[in-house]
Amino acid sequence: MGETVDALTPVGLDGLQQLGSEQFYSRDGYVVDLLDERWKLSKDIDLPIGEFSRIFPGDSYTLRQVLAFYARHSSPSHVQNLMVRLAHYVKTLKGAELFSVESFISYNASLDKPRAWYLSTVRVLVRQWARLGYPGIPAETLTLLDSLRIKGNEKGRAVQSQCPEEGPLTDVEMQGVVESTTHCFATRVLGLTEAALTMTFAMTGRRPGQVSALKLKDLIQVGSKYFINFPRAKQRNMGWRSSFKKFAIIEDLWMLLNEQANYVRVLFAKSLDTKLIPAHMDGELPLFPNMNEELSIAVELEVLKSDRLHIPSIEISHTLVDAGEKMNVISERSGQPLHLNPNRFRYTLGTNLAREGKGEYVIAEALDHSDTQNVGVYVKNLPDIVERIDKAVAMQLAPFAQIFRGVVIPSERQALRGDDPSSRISNGKGNVGSCGSHGFCGALAPVACYTCTYFQPWLDGPHEEVLDGLIQERERVKDLTGDLKIASANDRLIYAVSDVIHRCRVAKGVGK
Repeated sequence: MGETVDALTPVGLDGLQQLGSEQFYSRDGYVVDLLDERWKLSKDIDLPIGEFSRIFPGDSYTLRQVLAFYARHSSPSHVQNLMVRLAHYVKTLKGAELFSVESFISYNASLDKPRAWYLSTVRVLVRQWARLGYPGIPAETLTLLDSLRIKGNEKGRAVQSQCPEEGPLTDVEMQGVVESTTHCFATRVLGLTEAALTMTFAMTGRRPGQVSALKLKDLIQVGSKYFINFPRAKQRNMGWRSSFKKFAIIEDLWMLLNEQANYVRVLFAKSLDTKLIPAHMDGELPLFPNMNEELSIAVELEVLKSDRLHIPSIEISHTLVDAGEKMNVISERSGQPLHLNPNRFRYTLGTNLAREGKGEYVIAEALDHSDTQNVGVYVKNLPDIVERIDKAVAMQLAPFAQIFRGVVIPSERQALRGDDPSSRISNGKGNVGSCGSHGFCGALAPVACYTCTYFQPWLDGPHEEVLDGLIQERERVKDLTGDLKIASANDRLIYAVSDVIHRCRVAKGVGK
């Protein structure tokens, strides 16, 4: 196979089995047996190392030793990525010798542009393999790999394209998500944990791993200010919950998360058969527990301090997807329900900061990046806010947005509270509809009513006057401030009123 770098003599697998199994700690503190069929490196990462070892054409013990080095010192997701990329390379060998110059030339040629970065990941592992002194890497292969200029992983495709399916949310969509989360939680369509997770991502743009790692002690109040002390993620050579950064939040989110925290206390108190969680345990409880684990093991403080009782990151993503499906918020861009995931909220935070004129360093700080190499995409791909919305534009977009969630009624007689004059909603000149709620509402009528499920607009109500007023106010604010971001604050309301007008026209049969 050619000349190899200086190497240690490998220990044969049979010899190792006679010596007994070897164990090590993963970076996140999990005990791993070198020869196990699977390596559980964290609550999220469980590597099928045995399955890969069986298809690996080289020395499988050396393979395990190299990956074990990474497992001890790197994030579990990085180890997983290395193994997956190496497996991809191995499956394309087609008779070529492992780690030979020919195999890498062929592999490089086989990768299309979106996957060109795969070779870069394999190169990282091969170089470390050689540095550790293990045999099998020819010197000419290292020379070749050093000489290759490999294009990095494409960054920010969803942001660059402003993709309505995967990219950042518009202001109208974001308002819809926040309003729907609040409404669906109040009406029990969403559970407490679903609502808390959705609002946390919407208002902070953090990564799933950071939210998963939260403990009750990470909710911090300083006077009248509220913070989440987020564990940092993707920090090199840093273990789980070893570095933190405080993020300021609004009181509404603080109250929701405290409700979640109290729910968690009740859960664990019940599992531990106690009325009150001991003070030394309280702060260590996970804010979002793994409900598939036996919570009573929290009696062991070391277990409680680990990640074992925290919700897996993938389950967080699934919860957010499910919440999005339950809320069924319609995008004004596509006319389809929004697909929600943690990344979209992160993209939205970065995009909004760039649109406000913030520089790369400020955006990197807000997104908790260690450098600016991944934030340039936000500055270079600013989305356009609709500069001018007239009635024609609003009416054209209304059927797509479907923001109005109430029911248009023929007249006051059909209203839920038709016999109650106090239920009438006026625009100052005439009544536009009825309120179907018996509770107190502090919203600004009639404008805010158009996004409320309890609003029952009358078929012949002066809705076009409301729309004209909103559009005129938008233009006035734009001319006064010169700031489209401020002027567009009520765009969702404009689409909601337009939606009502559209439905009234359809009901009357006078066209769309």
